[in-house]
Amino acid sequence: MPDGLRMSNVSHEFGSNRVLNDISFDVAPGEIVCLLGPSGCGKTTALRLAAGLEKLQFGQIAIDDQIVAHPGDYVEPEKRGVGMVFQDYALFPHLTVAKNIGFGLKHFSDAQRREAVERALTQVGMSEYLDAYPHELSGGQQQRIALARALAPTPQIMLLDEPFSGLDVARRADLRDTTLHVLKNAGIATIMVTHDPQEAMYMGDRIIVMNEGQVMQDGTPESLYFQPENRFVASFFGEVNQFASTVRNGIIETPVGQITTDEFADGTEVDVLVRPEGLHVGDSVNGHDIMANVDAVRALGEVNLMHLTLEKGGHIHARVPRRFSTLNQNSVAITLDPEMTFVFPMS
Repeated sequence: MPDGLRMSNVSHEFGSNRVLNDISFDVAPGEIVCLLGPSGCGKTTALRLAAGLEKLQFGQIAIDDQIVAHPGDYVEPEKRGVGMVFQDYALFPHLTVAKNIGFGLKHFSDAQRREAVERALTQVGMSEYLDAYPHELSGGQQQRIALARALAPTPQIMLLDEPFSGLDVARRADLRDTTLHVLKNAGIATIMVTHDPQEAMYMGDRIIVMNEGQVMQDGTPESLYFQPENRFVASFFGEVNQFASTVRNGIIETPVGQITTDEFADGTEVDVLVRPEGLHVGDSVNGHDIMANVDAVRALGEVNLMHLTLEKGGHIHARVPRRFSTLNQNSVAITLDPEMTFVFPMS
């Protein structure tokens, strides 16, 4: 049974700049793993090393339990059984859709090539565009053709480099959904590079958060969102309210409420990060609540973002359901949700 892709203790340098520092991860057949992080964190370099577009300097890469790269040994990209989809489509403008997809199938017979092309186009919902040229297609359609081209040789590994970032919101959502279902149905081990946390959570069975060439956390979308292991991961998955505090007798005081802890010694200086949905908003019950003035309310689809100023000072954000009874009030009471509150020692 195929084992997917495994990267072991991989490091990489450009000149004196180490862009990857001893990273290891694996991707099982049928699994979609997203490499997520800011620009320059090393995620695209990791993808290029897996594809064979960069020579490996340190570590080892295996595909289906066969070593394809380690220092001094190198399997060419076309021999790795890897499909790639880039951000810029990279279609040949002078070739039809069929010839674009069939271009890399040089070892196929004419009949095999046509069958592979038609099968790939059916997978991405573009079978009627066999004889069209790229300039006749929208950006989303061109990216579907790029995906079909990568699928046609039935690769063991699929590598996607920011494949949706050049599309508008509607086309991005549509193609993202198509791509997810196509890859899952094909059972291909997939790595996708993105800098968009929402996209990673939508696409990924697992997400590997990277920063400065290192893996910060590897886990399911749920575990990374609700159980971040460090400040970087917690803040990368969306905005947070941040407060500095000190542990006193097992209690952390913040402007939005107390947190009980047994993880930190008394006197430890900590950062407290609270997601906007971790601030529950309601009416004052006993007159001793933490109160905030409502500065503005902005609709964000299914939720509203409330801009609040605490009566004791400080600006905070709360995310509440769209139909919310207290939206028209001038002031609201704040309650802290411990499950959306994360505490880290100050570095």
